[in-house]
Amino acid sequence: MAGDHEASAADATGPWAEAPLGSLFGPDSQFHRFFNDPRWALAVVRATVLEAAHPQIGAALADNSTFVAHPWRRLRNTLVSLQRMFGADDHQRQREAARLNRLHARLRGTDERNRPYDAMDPQVRAWVVATLFESSVTMCRLSGQPLDRTSMERLYAEFQAFLAVLGPDAGHLPPTLGEFWPYYDRVVEEELENTEALRIILYQLFDHLPAPALLEGLPTVWAAGRALAGPVIGTVTVASLPEPFRRRAGLPEVPGARTLMQGAYVAAGLARHLPDNWLRTENLVDLLHLSPDGDTAGAATLTALRDRMDRAGALFRLITPFPVQHTPAERPGDPGTRRSAEEFFTEVLDQTGNGYLDWPDLAAMARELSTRLDLDEPEETRLYQAFADWWRELQTALDTDGDGRVSQEEYAAATPSLAGPALIRVAEVLFDVTDANGDGTIDTDEYRALFRTAFRRTMQEADARYTRGAFVKDFLSFMSGRRRSTGYDPLLADA
Repeated sequence: MAGDHEASAADATGPWAEAPLGSLFGPDSQFHRFFNDPRWALAVVRATVLEAAHPQIGAALADNSTFVAHPWRRLRNTLVSLQRMFGADDHQRQREAARLNRLHARLRGTDERNRPYDAMDPQVRAWVVATLFESSVTMCRLSGQPLDRTSMERLYAEFQAFLAVLGPDAGHLPPTLGEFWPYYDRVVEEELENTEALRIILYQLFDHLPAPALLEGLPTVWAAGRALAGPVIGTVTVASLPEPFRRRAGLPEVPGARTLMQGAYVAAGLARHLPDNWLRTENLVDLLHLSPDGDTAGAATLTALRDRMDRAGALFRLITPFPVQHTPAERPGDPGTRRSAEEFFTEVLDQTGNGYLDWPDLAAMARELSTRLDLDEPEETRLYQAFADWWRELQTALDTDGDGRVSQEEYAAATPSLAGPALIRVAEVLFDVTDANGDGTIDTDEYRALFRTAFRRTMQEADARYTRGAFVKDFLSFMSGRRRSTGYDPLLADA
């Protein structure tokens, strides 16, 4: 298998044609330099739009992705995955590749026009990687610093190696850089469409983007900033897309858009001269992991910062015309410990943000829990199976109109407690996979791996052990009793 991967990676042209697979990853890679480049934020948004415009990828995103309801969590997981795939640790890279293959194998179905999609389709997987490569090249060109031939060939070889690590069935980019560009132009001109997922990203996502954890204390300030930044990001992204696709998809031509786009890329390029510790993507990942209920120094700082932001937000609301936007703890009549059925449905159950509860929502929960715990087989499959059993139980109990999904109204009309045998089984399986050493209790480190917080924040037990009974009780209280939780809210409810 390693020999097949090396042969695939060696298909690149130029000085990297014969490079061993492992030499194309790690801190000296071209990708690693881009990973901490501020321009890459614009490039990733552009690449995501080009991915979403592919009918198979767009359908998979619309049906299964949490990018609408939980965009910051999705971003965090994507960044962590890229770090693992392009890092220096080959064992970690192989584990992540296996995890990605398992994840994609579960994403198949039909789109709104009854066309099949399959996330394991080799052409689909190759296109995802192609958009990342091409958008990285484009970001350099638009910022006035185009890549030289050698750097471009090195980057192309790295992305070829990325596909090679995923296995011989993961698809292949064209063998040479010269052959890549006709391939890219053909897909853009013949296969891309104005999909639902593309429209959501361009015209809805940034208009309704929830605040990250750091800014939840200033909901009004966030709403004001989003109202200004959202249209700018959308305009810049559309202007950077290939012109043939813009015309065919009917995307609007905003006056001055190209000037705005070039200014945004140039400004992002200038930001590279800021101190290195300001720009490291690892810091962003850590920031997205932060919870005010955690036990790290960063979490304590966040708690203090939130207190100050709450006071600043109160002053800001007094002097601005923006409507008051309540955080969960500020909602009128909400004691802060319970949610209404409607709130719980929107914040927790509807993971994909489409207004309904169906299997992709519970699969997203299983995926997030598996990712957080870094599960391998067979534990990952056990957790998915437990959620699948729970979905069948929910469907039987709540789907009163027989349409194969549960609406918010159907859920709200049900009894408050839905802790049936299947949900209990989910809790038990989750306990088992969290209990890494198998001693029948969850210790502080195991608890922290799941919740990013320690016992002292949520428990008073002197021996610092979480028993199976206590764990199951707390999980059922959260999932069926709709009680807020300092552990589960950051895991399943936060954006």
